[in-house]
Amino acid sequence: MSRTRADAWDTLTRYTKSEALLRHALAVEAAVRWYARRDGADEELWAIAALLHDFDYEIHPTLDKHPQDGAPILREEGYSEEVIDAIQAHANHTGVPRDTALKRTLFACDELAGFVSACGYVRPDGIATLEPKSVRKKLKQPSFAAGVNRDDVYEGAELLGLELDEHIANVIAALQPIAGELGIRTEAA
Repeated sequence: MSRTRADAWDTLTRYTKSEALLRHALAVEAAVRWYARRDGADEELWAIAALLHDFDYEIHPTLDKHPQDGAPILREEGYSEEVIDAIQAHANHTGVPRDTALKRTLFACDELAGFVSACGYVRPDGIATLEPKSVRKKLKQPSFAAGVNRDDVYEGAELLGLELDEHIANVIAALQPIAGELGIRTEAA
């Protein structure tokens, strides 16, 4: 049985109640979709993996369980091994190699989409005029969005073969169309 983006949203919302985690899933989905579109990849498949990458975080919030203990749930619900493997590869501690474009892209977009969102939350116009240089400046402030792993942000750009500024610009561009939904743009922007 082939799973759809609507199925993934249903799965996500059954296991995730936090508005912040749902917004994070949507941000990562938008960024991963942007790259899928750019690269001519299977946008639906990539969107499913992105939406579900943290679906089990509320029930498995520790590294000894997330995301690996979510894999059997996804198998039971009929998601492909390609999706499940990509989700496993987004976490460094699983040891799953990032040997496909989907795995590399999901990893590269996860932390950065969260960080770009955080940058938007503190700006009057959200991400409407956000520039890579402003994001880089915030990356150098350890207290800002302290939960974001900076090493993963830098490694993600490298995995995609991009300069950090280009990757940041791509993620900003991906999030701008859904900024209102993510809560990172004022009504006036």
